[in-house]
Amino acid sequence: MLDLGISKMALIGAVALIVIGPEKLPRVARTVGTLLGKAQRYVADVKAEVNQAMDLDELRKMKETVESAGRDVEKGIRETTANFEKDWNEATAGLSHPDDPLPDGGWTPPPEYRRPDKNWRLKRGATPQWYKARHGVRRQVQSGAARVARFRPKKTNR
Repeated sequence: MLDLGISKMALIGAVALIVIGPEKLPRVARTVGTLLGKAQRYVADVKAEVNQAMDLDELRKMKETVESAGRDVEKGIRETTANFEKDWNEATAGLSHPDDPLPDGGWTPPPEYRRPDKNWRLKRGATPQWYKARHGVRRQVQSGAARVARFRPKKTNR
């Protein structure tokens, strides 16, 4: 690239002042500055596009790598599952199902589970009223207004 130091810039400025003249020099300098800015922006855009294309290629390669690894894992899982099912079937081929009765007829399946009946209303009704009153068990439904009135602080005369 060009190696422009302060001395070279001063020499270029002096030659430009002599050749162009002091009246047109500011306009020419402004035009040169805008052209250099546009050129820099163009170079930066080209660099960005090149970098983006390179990143896109890298991402494509990475995507292909991940997809192939996923296919390999899926293939391995399928093979493992098939081998397991084959081994399982071979191992359980001579066994009978536990619900099947034995050939001698001595085995019967257990009865189906039935939850015991619990009548919680009967239990609550068997509790004495004095016990409910002492321990704060509600004996009847209260409205919201009655509940507020029940727990409202008492008025005291001072």
